[in-house]
Amino acid sequence: MIEAAVRTRVIEGAQPDALPLQALLAGGEPVVLRGLCRGWRLVQAGEDSPQAAIAHLLEHYNGRPLPYSWGPPATAGRPFYAEGFTSLNTEARRGRLDDVLADIVAHLDDARPPTHYVASVPVDGVLPGLRAGNDLDFAAHGVDASPAIWIGNRTTASCHYDAPDNIACCVVGRRRFTLFPPEQVHNLYPGPLDPTPGGQAVSIVDFDAPDLERFPRFRDALPHARGVVLEPGDAIFIPSMWWHHVRGLSPFNVLVNYWWSSMPAYIPTPMHALHHALWAIRDRPEREKQAWREVFDYYVFGPAQRAGEHLPEPARKTLAPIDETLARQLRAWLIARLNR
Repeated sequence: MIEAAVRTRVIEGAQPDALPLQALLAGGEPVVLRGLCRGWRLVQAGEDSPQAAIAHLLEHYNGRPLPYSWGPPATAGRPFYAEGFTSLNTEARRGRLDDVLADIVAHLDDARPPTHYVASVPVDGVLPGLRAGNDLDFAAHGVDASPAIWIGNRTTASCHYDAPDNIACCVVGRRRFTLFPPEQVHNLYPGPLDPTPGGQAVSIVDFDAPDLERFPRFRDALPHARGVVLEPGDAIFIPSMWWHHVRGLSPFNVLVNYWWSSMPAYIPTPMHALHHALWAIRDRPEREKQAWREVFDYYVFGPAQRAGEHLPEPARKTLAPIDETLARQLRAWLIARLNR
């Protein structure tokens, strides 16, 4: 496993009712929040045993089938690509949570168990009532962020980024996080945009045994790596677009996370723009691409008001600040042209 070169900032004794969301966002760097969810009932049950944690989960399970990934022991807990990167090394399955948990328990003592990975399932959809004793209550801070749950054995989420900001709570078991700032995308060798093991492109570098001959730029990423091991009850703030590799270190692991965006709902994910730009710009001659880079710097990546500030306000139209009405107009304009 690679060694982290940069120390991750730690806040000791963090409390849910004093969650410093604005300070975290303003800082723009990962922060460990030691003990943030230590008072959760599921954390306390997990400290007794995996079986006690499972019993607490099943108290709230409503019986709905849920999606999960399954892989044979050879996957070694790492949902990833099969050879050739056109398919995955795990099966996408759907089943009952109690059956998945029973399978995990049956292999708790195996050195190489089959991979079971319930990933990013909305808590309220399958575990109603769990939040009563296991929640950060983002609503109390004026933020709309519903929790998702991740359940598995010694699973690894390969290094990836997410567009929203994220607070991930280590609830049962221990987890190791390794993080890189967004600009390291050039050195992390992302895999295909589709398919992906978890919805986002992941680094195809094996962090346990990096092949620096095949991936030489990964060596340049290493001085920027930040790492930390979270104990049950700890949490970590991961800013938008930071790359993170997450490894479960215990035979049974549960994580609960909260994604949220500072942007209103009518502002779509930039991933749509990325796919459109790949289609419309990437393969143009280099001279044209550089010209479009200047245009995007002017209209998009520079100060938000710059492109329209010299125009009378009624003439700014799409150059004006985006509100819900303008967002609907832009969406309609794009759909009409894409459907031609």
